[in-house]
Amino acid sequence: MEVPTPKFLLYTFSFIFFVQFSGLSATEPSSRNGFTVDLIPRVSPLSPSYKPSETRFDRLQNAFHRSVALAQNFRANGVSTNAVEFSVISNRGAYLMNISLGTPPVKMFGIADTGSDLIWRQRQPCVDCYKQVEPIFDLRKSKTYKILKCDGKACGYLGAQATCGANQTCGYSNRYGDGSHTYGDLAIDTLNVGTATVPKVIFGCGHDNAGSFDENGSGLIGLGGGSLSMISQLRPLIGGRFSYCLVPIGTDATVASKMNFGRQGIVSGARVKLAYKGFVKSPLEATDEGNIIIDSGTTLTLLPADIYSVLESGVADAIGGERFPDPRNVFGLCYRSMEGLTIPIITVHFSGGDVVLKPLNTFVQVEERLFCFSMIPATDLAIYGNLAQMNLVGYDLKQ
Repeated sequence: MEVPTPKFLLYTFSFIFFVQFSGLSATEPSSRNGFTVDLIPRVSPLSPSYKPSETRFDRLQNAFHRSVALAQNFRANGVSTNAVEFSVISNRGAYLMNISLGTPPVKMFGIADTGSDLIWRQRQPCVDCYKQVEPIFDLRKSKTYKILKCDGKACGYLGAQATCGANQTCGYSNRYGDGSHTYGDLAIDTLNVGTATVPKVIFGCGHDNAGSFDENGSGLIGLGGGSLSMISQLRPLIGGRFSYCLVPIGTDATVASKMNFGRQGIVSGARVKLAYKGFVKSPLEATDEGNIIIDSGTTLTLLPADIYSVLESGVADAIGGERFPDPRNVFGLCYRSMEGLTIPIITVHFSGGDVVLKPLNTFVQVEERLFCFSMIPATDLAIYGNLAQMNLVGYDLKQ
């Protein structure tokens, strides 16, 4: 990353997708079907998680503390940032998607997670399910539900997460960075998302789910690059393309962010090739490469502590002005007001292209008279949070 004064590179970031960053304007015709669904912030009145008694700043502080807890949980659980795939959220995800599974369709508010692959939901009969507001999916009532066998290709996609039951039925075992887990059967059923109805979609039917999941979510919607993700399974319909436009904080709370698929998910802008590389810490060498998790479910951007320190110092020097300490000790760089201050443009250097972060991506109002830099230090962990992604992200997995 660089700021105007001084200039320095933090990472040549790497990930597993081709990603386009832009203002999400459609640019080319396509014969593929396209559709759009709402991404509902957990703090929105549109969300089942919404608590009217909370103030806007209460909700923001909860989101910030989830980001901090995420970093602490990764460290406590010994999760490696060099793993090819791991989920960085559980119920702590910032956005929910409304889909349906089964025949007849049963609605599901699922956490939209670009950091994992498997779609899963709670089901009845259940060994150990957490309480949820929506009725739990009863597999016995779906005419199109079918459990999959251990010798099938789909079960092989689970890799080390696969288990095999006494009747040679395929099971899955997923554990997350915060210690939460979901265990269940791998099955197929009919998916309804947006205006699309898709038969025989592979998903996890969870009968043992515990940890930090809360009652307002029914499961998780994996949007990663693996074979079992919703994006990969919808590839014939959407061509491997999807985008999301996250509305900036401070926008009308009843306005939902949007996730676009297929033709509607084609965006303009610089194309950046992202593929996993080794993890490095040096903030000063333009040739260094490292990895970062692009996560729609984490609010803040987390950077290794030594890299963060260099960045914070550079941003503070470029801004000038009187700093003010964060009384909650979440943020390292804060100001009482943005009035009269010039916020530097920060450029993120990916291998293959640059992404320009404007002030709305890098500073956030956390209290009535407190504005803070929306990146924080972590230990051996790098996450590109959703504040940095606002108005910017589209994916093209077809490349």
